Amino acid sequence: MDWLTDHKLPVGRTAKAVFDWMNTHLGGLFDAVSAVMEAMIDAILWCLETPHPLTVIAVFVALTWGLQRKWKTCVGVLAGFLFILNQGYWDETMESLTLILSACVVCMGLGVPIGIATAHRPRLYAALSPVLDLMQTLPTFVYLIPAIVFFGLGMVPGLMATVIFVLPAPIRLTHLGVSSTPVALLEAATAFGATPTQRLWKVELPYAWPQIMVGLTQTIMLSLSMVVIAALVGANGLGVPVVRALNSVNTALGFESGIIIVVVAILLDRMLKVTR
Repeated sequence: MDWLTDHKLPVGRTAKAVFDWMNTHLGGLFDAVSAVMEAMIDAILWCLETPHPLTVIAVFVALTWGLQRKWKTCVGVLAGFLFILNQGYWDETMESLTLILSACVVCMGLGVPIGIATAHRPRLYAALSPVLDLMQTLPTFVYLIPAIVFFGLGMVPGLMATVIFVLPAPIRLTHLGVSSTPVALLEAATAFGATPTQRLWKVELPYAWPQIMVGLTQTIMLSLSMVVIAALVGANGLGVPVVRALNSVNTALGFESGIIIVVVAILLDRMLKVTR
């Protein structure tokens, strides 16, 4: 089989050539994107870390009440944040929440419009599906390399790697929600003189709202699963103590930080849980 391996396709060399070209000719664009992302991260982090922790907890409890109207869920959110404060992981949790919220802003800002466009254009979705599959199945460590090359170390490359991994979820779920709108509803709206824009805003998006919110929840959960990966490229947050525990074989530190990540995931899931 040597004749086959001696003539292998230049996949790696081609990818390297593409990334080198992008780094050389699109450096200004990457610098601009990095500046915008860093400004957004700094703003969210300032909002979470500047107030007293109890003030931030009160805001999250009030937000939970506004979304769920269930006092038991509010008590659970309060207990979860007090547990995080008790364990001494408040700053790390706020840093991870900053990464998660930033990823939500970018992914939902891109994913919902793309999902709507693909729902109205089946050929576009068929062409985009292989790209979405690649984004979700390619090992995250692979696209951490160009993220470091383009954006250096810190929160920005961690955010970009998270966005690449998470973006397919809101696109697919928005596409599912919009494309599954009953034809009878669309025909009724058209019969009453609704324009395509009115059908989108008054029929399709309200019907797809539960799926869009599921897309937001999936974005949050998948972003949270990336906090450890992001820590490997210099992003702060709960991934840092996990990596430190792994390097030092510190069971106590690993278990503590791991439990905090689970608590954060449960809190965010209960806060944003949506039923039709």
